[in-house]
Amino acid sequence: MSLRLIAVSVILMGVGFVVPAPMLAQAVYGSIFGTITDLSGAAIVGAEVTITSVQKGTEFHATSNTAGNYEVTHLIPDQYDLRAEAPRFKIFESSRIPVFADQAIHIDVRFQVGGAREIVTVSAKDVPLLKTDRPDMATNFDEKAVGLLPLFNRNFTALQLLTPGAQKFIWQHARSENPQGGLQITISGQHFGGTSFQLDGTDNYDPILGIIVINPTLESVTQTKSRRRTMMQNLGSRCPQ
Repeated sequence: MSLRLIAVSVILMGVGFVVPAPMLAQAVYGSIFGTITDLSGAAIVGAEVTITSVQKGTEFHATSNTAGNYEVTHLIPDQYDLRAEAPRFKIFESSRIPVFADQAIHIDVRFQVGGAREIVTVSAKDVPLLKTDRPDMATNFDEKAVGLLPLFNRNFTALQLLTPGAQKFIWQHARSENPQGGLQITISGQHFGGTSFQLDGTDNYDPILGIIVINPTLESVTQTKSRRRTMMQNLGSRCPQ
């Protein structure tokens, strides 16, 4: 199984990124989903779920369906508090859940019988780190990490070198055709033209030269994500076959 793509994602001054072009709609946002059951495993229908942004205080609401499933999408990268409640059960709370762009956080809720004033609190540390909703491997860097990394010449595209199997290509584009100074880097032997970039959810890739168009300053980056994956058939528009 070959790894065909690395995508570097960037959020500038709020929200945004760099991922495979066919995934523009989801590139900027994250989501939280899961299943709500009682201790016996029976699905709880109609449970009310409230997701609150720790930084902004904005709330998002969802209701569990007949299978007990819920989902809250289009979450701007932040930490979120989750609260779930239903009649005859204790309130379930989980605080400071980290949500990154283009990432779905799986949190199942298990209700315990009790009064509405009783609360069961679960630590966000219990959120599973293994991603099961898609076949990719990703590395996220927040604003602090990007600012502290010892990157040569403070070049954003050098972040690709933190990906396993990455190395600079044997030659680089001339300054006349690459004034933004983006580095040409191969991943696991794949030509650098197989790397896709997005910036704030917009395609940031030169299809002719195979390089980044806007090379952002590190000071403007609030989050970046490097992702490599085995491309599925419906997402293979930029992968050489």
